[in-house]
Amino acid sequence: MEQSVLILGGSGQAGSDTAALLRRWYPDLPLTIAGRDLDRARQVAGELGTATAVKIDLSRRDLGLQETGHAAVIAALWDNRLNGLHYAQDRAVPYLSISSGLLDIGPEVVAGAHQSNAAPVLIASHLMAGIVVLAALHFAAEFAGIDAVRVGVALDDTDTGGPAGIADLERWLSVTSAGLIRRDGVFTWLAAADASSNVHTVDGTALPGQSIPVLDVPSLAMATGSPNVRVDFAVGETPSRRRGEPASVEIRIELDGTDQAAHPLHRTHHLVHPAGQRPLTALGIALGMERLLGLTGTRPAPGIHTPESLIDPAHAVQRMREAGAVLA
Repeated sequence: MEQSVLILGGSGQAGSDTAALLRRWYPDLPLTIAGRDLDRARQVAGELGTATAVKIDLSRRDLGLQETGHAAVIAALWDNRLNGLHYAQDRAVPYLSISSGLLDIGPEVVAGAHQSNAAPVLIASHLMAGIVVLAALHFAAEFAGIDAVRVGVALDDTDTGGPAGIADLERWLSVTSAGLIRRDGVFTWLAAADASSNVHTVDGTALPGQSIPVLDVPSLAMATGSPNVRVDFAVGETPSRRRGEPASVEIRIELDGTDQAAHPLHRTHHLVHPAGQRPLTALGIALGMERLLGLTGTRPAPGIHTPESLIDPAHAVQRMREAGAVLA
């Protein structure tokens, strides 16, 4: 591949970790680290080797870049003018974003639909860029039918991400404190008082949390066909940090349904990463980009996509384990 992957926000936590992962998987894949601070972008590019750095202006449709050509665009930051998407569509190259969230997704979907034949657009504004959904679908493969999916995510309060990630969380919380679930086949908004729920970690600790409006809910509902889906999120001290170890992220996945013989089946699984959410978020972005570029499977068709519509859960789980995650 002669043209590079342009990573907007490539000097931030999610962008730089994604670049490092893509470099590890594909040593010859050209990468361009794009940021508003050129010195920081150059530092990240220098650490990667064979990568370039550029300064971007998100207020411009051309991002302020000279026309050197890129193979794809990753928006690892909040782009409120959607100029990263416009830049990709104007050049008919794949685009991936992680910061819109369920509450900001409307303009991005409409913009993608207006040029639906230009190139694939992967909206990965899920928890950890789709990793939670992909893990749940991996475990759901055992079932013949799914009646309920419940996910609890416990994030350590020292692991809320870099400035861009914290800004995303604050923006979403400023819009609503309501939760979104699917109940008896109906997507339902919960008032803040009804959204509260405990999230249980691997050692049985209950952290106070609540249902949150994330893309994981409709993605899990549509992918499994389950009429009941809920995702709860808690921020607090995770068990690993209480033991004096680094802050981890713990994800509990509960599934109810029927097995191949139509007997009732219940399973509880856990996904844990001892280094927290950061490596899983980077992994979700990298998995999406390798799929968009056709590095695994065929290149996706133009149009709007989500992680579970493109990425094989078995492949994702293999990559999770390679990245140090524990699934049980």
